[in-house]
Amino acid sequence: LPISSENDTALHCRRTRGWNRKMSEKKKAAGVPGRDKTNKAKINEKNDEKSGQSRLFHKFEPIFDENSRILILGTFPSVKSREQDFYYAHPRNRFWNILSKLTQEPLPVTKKEKIELLLRNRIALWDVIESCEITGSSDSSIRNVVPAKLERVLCVPQIENIYANGTAAKRLYDRYQREQTGREIIGLPSTSPANAAWNLERLLKAWNCIIRE
Repeated sequence: LPISSENDTALHCRRTRGWNRKMSEKKKAAGVPGRDKTNKAKINEKNDEKSGQSRLFHKFEPIFDENSRILILGTFPSVKSREQDFYYAHPRNRFWNILSKLTQEPLPVTKKEKIELLLRNRIALWDVIESCEITGSSDSSIRNVVPAKLERVLCVPQIENIYANGTAAKRLYDRYQREQTGREIIGLPSTSPANAAWNLERLLKAWNCIIRE
């Protein structure tokens, strides 16, 4: 029947609520689960616990100054880097060793020494991702990406080239950053210990392009 007045509308709503309440009580008595608004959140929490994924944020700043000539981008800090609040902190990552050999400078040990090495050689350093969900240090597990605001570094007019440390960094840059920056990125083999197929000698040859002749 059509609802013809405000009183009729109120009566219809009360009857509907009463019917819904009765049906809910019957379902509970029969052991039928009702709609639990927290169920979805609980399921998601369980899935995150199983996968080991959690949303993480990049906690340390990019390294650059007004003289930076190139920008090297990784994906997102590894577990070791997150623990030590600095880039490429895993003891078996070859990044700092490669830079030391290519620049013919002593291997930097402290954060201060690493920053000074970069700036002396006009190298800017950052990562493609500002925040994401990730399992451990696995680039392949990265999802729900929020890209870093690379314009902070790319506003430096002297930056000639952008390099990716590894195929994952290049892929993520091309997907999340290239349209915004309008700039190409040059892919280099990863310095990660996971890239065991590339020994130090091969990496040095590939990375030699970052040093101006």
